[in-house]
Amino acid sequence: MQPSDSEDELDTPDGPGSSHIPPTIYVIKFHPSTAREAIEWLIERIEAKNKYGGAELLVRCEPQKQSQGVTMHVSATKIKLLEVAEAVELQKRAASGLIQEFSVRDLDQFLYSGQTLDTVLTPGEREFCVRHELDSLRAKQEEGHVPGYPGIKLYPGQPLLSVYLEEQLITDLFPLHDRQVLENLASDWYKAIFQGAPLDRIRNYFGESVAMYFSFLGFYTLALTLPAAFGVAQLFLSVDTLTEYALFAAFNLVWVTVLLELWKRRCAGLAYSWGTLQHHQNLQATRPGFKGKMTQHPITGRFEPAYPEWKTRSKLYMVSAPAVGVCVVGALWVMVAAFWAEEQLIDWKRSYGSVAGIFTHVPSAFYACLVWLMNYYYRRLATLLTDWENHRTQEAYEWHRVAKLVVFEFVNNFSSLFYIAFYIQDMDMLCSQVATMLIVTQMINHFQEALLPYVVKRAYNQFAEEVLGHLKQHPLTAHLFEEQVKVVHGAPPEEEGITVLALDPKDPRIVQAKEEGDLDPYLDCYEDYLEMFLQFGYVFLFSSVYPMAAFWAVLNNILELKTDAFKLCRVFRRPRVKKVASIGVWQGAFELLGAVAVMTNCALLCLSPRVRPLAPSASGVEWVLIFVFLEHVILAVKMTLMWVVPGKPQWVRLALEKVAYQAKLALKNERGKEDTPPLVPPVQECARNATFRVTLQGHHSRSSERQLTSPFATQRGVQRLLVAPR
Repeated sequence: MQPSDSEDELDTPDGPGSSHIPPTIYVIKFHPSTAREAIEWLIERIEAKNKYGGAELLVRCEPQKQSQGVTMHVSATKIKLLEVAEAVELQKRAASGLIQEFSVRDLDQFLYSGQTLDTVLTPGEREFCVRHELDSLRAKQEEGHVPGYPGIKLYPGQPLLSVYLEEQLITDLFPLHDRQVLENLASDWYKAIFQGAPLDRIRNYFGESVAMYFSFLGFYTLALTLPAAFGVAQLFLSVDTLTEYALFAAFNLVWVTVLLELWKRRCAGLAYSWGTLQHHQNLQATRPGFKGKMTQHPITGRFEPAYPEWKTRSKLYMVSAPAVGVCVVGALWVMVAAFWAEEQLIDWKRSYGSVAGIFTHVPSAFYACLVWLMNYYYRRLATLLTDWENHRTQEAYEWHRVAKLVVFEFVNNFSSLFYIAFYIQDMDMLCSQVATMLIVTQMINHFQEALLPYVVKRAYNQFAEEVLGHLKQHPLTAHLFEEQVKVVHGAPPEEEGITVLALDPKDPRIVQAKEEGDLDPYLDCYEDYLEMFLQFGYVFLFSSVYPMAAFWAVLNNILELKTDAFKLCRVFRRPRVKKVASIGVWQGAFELLGAVAVMTNCALLCLSPRVRPLAPSASGVEWVLIFVFLEHVILAVKMTLMWVVPGKPQWVRLALEKVAYQAKLALKNERGKEDTPPLVPPVQECARNATFRVTLQGHHSRSSERQLTSPFATQRGVQRLLVAPR
């Protein structure tokens, strides 16, 4: 097995079997039947040097048990993390206050305000770096198949982890929580009732994607306070006039545009502060699940899967789009059938009395169950279709998946309201339905997504422990639970397991990995954004009918901020860090819903029985003209606001221009140096031997000073040698 580059870091007084390694960042669980050769080969690649195609990470295995698969704990040294941070062009704030690429040679610029080697990279950035190195493990030219599995072919440049996961050689792969950091964050987050979300600390631990969602939720809730105040005022100062309803609806429709445009500016500021505003353009790499014929990339020269774009588009337009259309039509048909059945039962109640009235609520209950089932199975169908379409980038994959889901969710959740509003035309019934769906449904969601899984899982664990305790003590079943624990590193040669250092059997990380492995994975923020999307529709699509919707939405979102935080900290596994510069496709979905709200509210005002008496002599055509006029006026105001309000704040534009100007000056200086005859050996030859000294804390067997060769010192055009005097 190839030794790790950081092997000298592990020379501790505890000996070669010690578990004294940095905190575990990732846990990898192999299937119990995975061949030993395949496991050892992957471990070798993870530990090997970069020049041998490895990741240079640290690996420890848990003590093996019979009939259980191997569980690996993956970590990295501080120096390795710094090197990877530079390699992935991580953007961080420097001492100058500007956001710039992290560089090992300029490490002193990032060690400001008490920063040390332990804190210069956040927990989220360390997780991102380790996952990047794991994903970067690629098959080499001479590796034709997975060791021990001649049938699992490998192609040059193929991601190894994707192959192991697809072939189920690896059953689980997840980042492990840093419980001390998590507990400190939780105490200032969901446990602090009257305190807002600490966005920077959320971003430092969970990453930009999660922090962006909580920033949007807080910003959206704050923006709703003004419509909520007007809704409460209208409740106590209600006058049934055209002016009241028209002005309130017009204000809401203009305000939603102001909200979304101000959010764009807020989003740009956050993305710049977090270093993703410029970095997001580099995130267009081929996603791990992309399949195709392995060919050599014309630019990079690396072997990557290639799949014809016309095939993806053909699948999208000829299969996926019709399938989504059929599902939407099916949802509409089920909704109409439920209303028809309810009307029939109401007629039977009038004809046959109270006996038939017992069943009047059966169609509504049955329809609610069908809506839940249709949502569940449609989400699986949308994921399968998007996987089958085979999009190359993660951004394209998520866009098409979310687009399918949003279309169906919109129809499935709002079709009944549109039916009541424009077919039955019962405004009182519509108002009652909106209030019910907004208040009751979201309260159920709070219990279902956060409290219910936590309570059920704790009750199940307690019950399982009691049952297992009785079975282990019973003389007839005690022998079934006897396990022979074997420390892999210290086993005899003929029984030796995986040849890698083992964790101590009492290491608390073993129990932690088992506990977190039993939790459900948190894949992305889709469910959370979807809740806000549906609430956004209830508030603005029918604001002229139910002005109090914004008030109830504000109360709901205050609770949502805490329940979502609790869910992330206690109910789900630690999510992967995702670098994002915005809320992605959801921005367009909210803007589209805002445009639809203009049409629905104008139409509702023209159909309202409170408004019609104001112009009793107006014909149907004249009311349509009034509707078109109001709609165009409000849409013109919305478009004007979108054009006038810049997408980026002035300070962000100035900061970007300053960084670009400094880069231009540095490039000019570098070109001037190239034109001057060198008085010293060539730059690249010196840079190859460039070294710097870093202070390592917590190591007692070695000197705290260490030289490190920086392999990235020659990778950029604007460089200066990294030499530390002895």
